[in-house]
Amino acid sequence: MDVYRAFVERLAGAPAPRDAINPYAGDGPAAARRDNLALYLTRMAARRPTMLLVGEAPGYRGCGVSGVPFTSPAILLGEPSPFGLFGAAAGFRLDDAPATTREATATIVWATLVDLGCLPLLWNACPFHPHPPGRADGNRPPTAGEVAAGEWAVRELLALFVVARVVAVGNKARVALGRWGILAAPVRHPSHGGKATFARDLAQVARL
Repeated sequence: MDVYRAFVERLAGAPAPRDAINPYAGDGPAAARRDNLALYLTRMAARRPTMLLVGEAPGYRGCGVSGVPFTSPAILLGEPSPFGLFGAAAGFRLDDAPATTREATATIVWATLVDLGCLPLLWNACPFHPHPPGRADGNRPPTAGEVAAGEWAVRELLALFVVARVVAVGNKARVALGRWGILAAPVRHPSHGGKATFARDLAQVARL
Protein backbone atom coordinates (compact mmCIF):
# COMPACT_ATOMS: atom_id res chain seq x y z
CA MET A 1 0.00 0.00 0.00
CA ASP A 2 1.48 3.36 -0.98
CA VAL A 3 1.58 6.36 1.36
CA TYR A 4 -1.35 8.12 -0.28
CA ARG A 5 -3.65 5.11 -0.11
CA ALA A 6 -2.57 4.54 3.49
CA PHE A 7 -3.47 8.15 4.31
CA VAL A 8 -6.90 7.73 2.71
CA GLU A 9 -7.56 4.47 4.57
CA ARG A 10 -6.68 6.09 7.89
CA LEU A 11 -9.03 8.94 7.02
CA ALA A 12 -11.79 6.45 6.17
CA GLY A 13 -11.44 4.89 9.61
CA ALA A 14 -11.89 8.16 11.49
CA PRO A 15 -15.25 8.20 13.35
CA ALA A 16 -17.47 11.12 12.41
CA PRO A 17 -19.27 12.99 15.21
CA ARG A 18 -23.02 13.38 15.38
CA ASP A 19 -24.54 15.43 12.54
CA ALA A 20 -21.44 14.98 10.42
CA ILE A 21 -20.51 12.45 7.75
CA ASN A 22 -17.16 10.91 6.96
CA PRO A 23 -17.42 10.86 3.15
CA TYR A 24 -14.71 8.19 2.89
CA ALA A 25 -16.16 5.66 5.34
CA GLY A 26 -18.10 2.61 4.24
CA ASP A 27 -18.81 0.79 1.01
CA GLY A 28 -20.51 1.79 -2.23
CA PRO A 29 -20.09 5.46 -3.18
CA ALA A 30 -17.55 5.98 -0.38
CA ALA A 31 -15.21 3.53 -2.12
CA ALA A 32 -15.22 5.74 -5.21
CA ARG A 33 -14.48 8.79 -3.06
CA ARG A 34 -11.54 6.98 -1.46
CA ASP A 35 -10.22 6.05 -4.90
CA ASN A 36 -10.69 9.61 -6.15
CA LEU A 37 -8.80 11.09 -3.22
CA ALA A 38 -5.92 8.61 -3.46
CA LEU A 39 -5.67 9.25 -7.20
CA TYR A 40 -5.78 13.02 -6.68
CA LEU A 41 -2.99 12.92 -4.11
CA THR A 42 -0.89 10.66 -6.33
CA ARG A 43 -1.33 12.91 -9.38
CA MET A 44 -0.62 16.02 -7.32
CA ALA A 45 2.56 14.47 -5.90
CA ALA A 46 3.86 14.12 -9.45
CA ARG A 47 3.27 17.84 -9.97
CA ARG A 48 5.16 18.86 -6.83
CA PRO A 49 2.84 21.61 -5.52
CA THR A 50 4.53 24.40 -3.57
CA MET A 51 1.37 25.62 -1.85
CA LEU A 52 -1.28 24.01 0.37
CA LEU A 53 -4.73 25.64 0.32
CA VAL A 54 -6.76 24.71 3.43
CA GLY A 55 -10.49 25.32 3.49
CA GLU A 56 -13.22 24.69 6.03
CA ALA A 57 -15.00 21.36 5.45
CA PRO A 58 -16.43 19.16 2.68
CA GLY A 59 -19.76 20.35 1.27
CA TYR A 60 -22.62 18.13 0.20
CA ARG A 61 -22.34 19.19 -3.46
CA GLY A 62 -18.55 19.24 -3.56
CA CYS A 63 -15.97 17.19 -1.69
CA GLY A 64 -18.75 15.36 0.14
CA VAL A 65 -19.62 13.56 -3.10
CA SER A 66 -16.43 13.82 -5.18
CA GLY A 67 -13.96 12.95 -2.43
CA VAL A 68 -11.60 15.73 -3.54
CA PRO A 69 -11.48 19.01 -1.57
CA PHE A 70 -12.92 22.10 -3.31
CA THR A 71 -14.01 19.87 -6.21
CA SER A 72 -17.56 19.25 -7.44
CA PRO A 73 -18.61 16.38 -9.71
CA ALA A 74 -18.81 18.84 -12.61
CA ILE A 75 -15.13 19.68 -12.14
CA LEU A 76 -14.07 16.10 -11.40
CA LEU A 77 -15.56 14.71 -14.61
CA GLY A 78 -16.06 17.81 -16.76
CA GLU A 79 -14.14 18.67 -19.88
CA PRO A 80 -11.77 20.32 -20.27
CA SER A 81 -10.29 19.40 -16.91
CA PRO A 82 -8.42 22.20 -15.12
CA PHE A 83 -4.68 21.67 -15.59
CA GLY A 84 -5.51 18.27 -17.14
CA LEU A 85 -5.77 16.92 -13.60
CA PHE A 86 -9.15 15.17 -13.52
CA GLY A 87 -11.51 13.30 -15.85
CA ALA A 88 -12.81 9.77 -16.35
CA ALA A 89 -9.89 8.98 -18.63
CA ALA A 90 -7.54 9.63 -15.71
CA GLY A 91 -9.49 7.17 -13.56
CA PHE A 92 -11.81 9.43 -11.55
CA ARG A 93 -15.38 8.22 -11.05
CA LEU A 94 -18.65 8.87 -9.21
CA ASP A 95 -21.23 6.38 -7.97
CA ASP A 96 -23.89 8.56 -6.36
CA ALA A 97 -24.04 12.01 -7.96
CA PRO A 98 -24.71 13.37 -11.46
CA ALA A 99 -21.54 14.47 -13.21
CA THR A 100 -23.22 17.85 -13.76
CA THR A 101 -23.54 18.65 -10.04
CA ARG A 102 -21.89 21.98 -9.28
CA GLU A 103 -20.84 23.77 -6.12
CA ALA A 104 -20.37 27.55 -6.09
CA THR A 105 -17.22 27.55 -3.95
CA ALA A 106 -15.55 24.82 -6.01
CA THR A 107 -16.37 26.64 -9.25
CA ILE A 108 -14.90 29.91 -7.96
CA VAL A 109 -11.77 28.29 -6.54
CA TRP A 110 -10.88 26.38 -9.69
CA ALA A 111 -11.67 29.32 -12.00
CA THR A 112 -9.38 31.49 -9.90
CA LEU A 113 -6.60 28.90 -9.91
CA VAL A 114 -6.79 28.57 -13.68
CA ASP A 115 -6.72 32.36 -14.10
CA LEU A 116 -3.63 32.56 -11.89
CA GLY A 117 -1.96 29.52 -13.45
CA CYS A 118 -1.51 28.23 -9.92
CA LEU A 119 -2.08 24.60 -8.85
CA PRO A 120 -1.84 24.17 -5.06
CA LEU A 121 -2.68 21.07 -3.08
CA LEU A 122 -6.24 21.41 -1.75
CA TRP A 123 -7.49 20.27 1.65
CA ASN A 124 -10.00 21.04 4.43
CA ALA A 125 -9.29 21.71 8.11
CA CYS A 126 -12.28 19.53 9.03
CA PRO A 127 -12.30 16.18 7.17
CA PHE A 128 -16.03 15.55 7.73
CA HIS A 129 -19.14 16.94 6.06
CA PRO A 130 -21.00 18.79 8.84
CA HIS A 131 -24.73 19.09 8.15
CA PRO A 132 -27.83 20.44 9.91
CA PRO A 133 -29.53 17.84 12.15
CA GLY A 134 -31.48 15.38 10.01
CA ARG A 135 -30.42 17.04 6.73
CA ALA A 136 -27.50 15.37 5.02
CA ASP A 137 -28.21 17.47 1.92
CA GLY A 138 -27.13 20.67 3.63
CA ASN A 139 -24.06 22.34 5.06
CA ARG A 140 -23.27 23.97 8.39
CA PRO A 141 -20.06 25.39 9.86
CA PRO A 142 -17.98 22.76 11.63
CA THR A 143 -17.61 22.96 15.40
CA ALA A 144 -14.24 23.48 17.04
CA GLY A 145 -14.17 19.80 17.97
CA GLU A 146 -14.90 18.70 14.41
CA VAL A 147 -12.11 20.90 13.10
CA ALA A 148 -9.71 19.62 15.76
CA ALA A 149 -10.28 16.09 14.47
CA GLY A 150 -8.58 17.10 11.22
CA GLU A 151 -5.28 18.29 12.69
CA TRP A 152 -3.51 14.97 12.16
CA ALA A 153 -4.48 14.93 8.47
CA VAL A 154 -3.12 18.41 7.82
CA ARG A 155 0.14 17.56 9.56
CA GLU A 156 0.46 14.31 7.63
CA LEU A 157 -0.08 16.08 4.31
CA LEU A 158 2.60 18.60 5.25
CA ALA A 159 4.93 15.65 5.82
CA LEU A 160 4.00 14.02 2.50
CA PHE A 161 4.15 17.19 0.40
CA VAL A 162 7.02 19.66 0.65
CA VAL A 163 5.19 22.98 0.31
CA ALA A 164 6.66 26.43 0.78
CA ARG A 165 3.44 28.14 1.80
CA VAL A 166 0.15 27.27 3.52
CA VAL A 167 -2.95 29.35 2.79
CA ALA A 168 -6.01 29.47 5.05
CA VAL A 169 -9.25 29.95 3.11
CA GLY A 170 -11.69 31.60 5.49
CA ASN A 171 -11.73 32.26 9.20
CA LYS A 172 -12.33 28.67 10.38
CA ALA A 173 -9.21 27.46 8.61
CA ARG A 174 -7.21 30.50 9.77
CA VAL A 175 -8.11 29.92 13.42
CA ALA A 176 -7.46 26.17 13.21
CA LEU A 177 -4.05 26.49 11.59
CA GLY A 178 -3.07 29.19 14.06
CA ARG A 179 -4.13 26.99 16.98
CA TRP A 180 -2.01 24.17 15.55
CA GLY A 181 1.02 26.45 15.22
CA ILE A 182 1.05 26.22 11.41
CA LEU A 183 1.98 29.52 9.77
CA ALA A 184 -0.58 30.35 7.07
CA ALA A 185 -1.44 33.30 4.85
CA PRO A 186 -5.16 34.15 5.27
CA VAL A 187 -7.45 34.75 2.28
CA ARG A 188 -11.16 35.55 2.17
CA HIS A 189 -13.49 32.60 1.68
CA PRO A 190 -15.17 32.90 -1.75
CA SER A 191 -18.69 32.18 -0.48
CA HIS A 192 -21.31 34.77 0.45
CA GLY A 193 -20.09 37.44 -1.92
CA GLY A 194 -16.39 36.89 -1.32
CA LYS A 195 -15.45 35.88 -4.87
CA ALA A 196 -13.60 39.05 -5.88
CA THR A 197 -11.80 39.42 -2.56
CA PHE A 198 -10.77 35.76 -2.58
CA ALA A 199 -9.32 36.12 -6.08
CA ARG A 200 -7.47 39.30 -5.13
CA ASP A 201 -6.13 37.83 -1.88
CA LEU A 202 -4.98 34.62 -3.54
CA ALA A 203 -3.31 36.52 -6.37
CA GLN A 204 -1.30 38.48 -3.80
CA VAL A 205 -0.23 35.29 -2.01
CA ALA A 206 0.66 33.58 -5.31
CA ARG A 207 2.90 36.49 -6.31
CA LEU A 208 4.90 35.99 -3.12
